[in-house]
Amino acid sequence: MKAASIQEIKAELQATNLVKLRELCLQLAKFKKENKELLTYLLFESHDQESYIAEVKEEINEGFLELPKANIYLTKKSLRKILRIAGKHIKYMASKQGEAQVLLHFCQKMKASGIAYHKYPVLNNLYLMQLKKVNKAIDGMHEDEQYDYVKEMAAL
Repeated sequence: MKAASIQEIKAELQATNLVKLRELCLQLAKFKKENKELLTYLLFESHDQESYIAEVKEEINEGFLELPKANIYLTKKSLRKILRIAGKHIKYMASKQGEAQVLLHFCQKMKASGIAYHKYPVLNNLYLMQLKKVNKAIDGMHEDEQYDYVKEMAAL
């Protein structure tokens, strides 16, 4: 089955009545967990992005508390899991500020965790990639908003 383009979907949604649209949204939410999470964010949490970012940061903190430090392989897997969860939330927010805040928090937690990530190329590259993503997000912001984030970046 070939998927329709966004333009075609948009035109069809414009022609669809409200009741049918609700049914389609509910069916979409039932189909996949990620769709349900995105719909939850859009309906209930998108109006207060600061509290949502605080929840995401708390989820990152919990991930770092459960981080196994004895085995570097398990540490790497856990860090990737934390990043996968953070990336999902960043995608929901679709905001450069939110992305910068979440990734800066991740980098700060990784630096403070006591993991010798500089010894291991895989972990060091993971850390450096997140710093690049933060830089890219900061560059996409308005100049007035960049100042605070640049100061936090300099500390890393």
